[in-house]
Amino acid sequence: MRKSSWNFILNATMTLCMSAIVGVGFLIKYTLISGRDRKAIYGQNVELYFLNLDRHQWGTIHLYLSFVLIGLLVLHIFLHWKVFTAVYKKIIKVQFTKRIVAFSFITICALLILMPFFIHPKLEPIEKGTGRQVTLVTYFNNPLSYFCSIN
Repeated sequence: MRKSSWNFILNATMTLCMSAIVGVGFLIKYTLISGRDRKAIYGQNVELYFLNLDRHQWGTIHLYLSFVLIGLLVLHIFLHWKVFTAVYKKIIKVQFTKRIVAFSFITICALLILMPFFIHPKLEPIEKGTGRQVTLVTYFNNPLSYFCSIN
């Protein structure tokens, strides 16, 4: 099989995998909604299933699809390494700048990947009868709303 055929298959597989990740994410967020939203919509605390899987099981599938995509992405970069480096050399001419940009990019990627393993969640006791106190953030026009709860 020719290299272009392998590239097409790899790119198509990556596109399918990414589409599945997005679709499962939307399924979890908008169809298999969280407990607080379920109670508000259905009037009682019920469990929602799709294909006999709840939102946490779909979350596991979401994670596994992400691992598959990461593997495909690494393979994609490996197969296109010469093109990647040629374009990089063409865009950035100064050797020192190339090293700074490459180091910065690799550092940011590593931090984004490894950061969840070093985060310690905030612990708050649950008072009897109050249940979980979760603030649902749905403000799309205020970028700060993603980082803090706004009342």
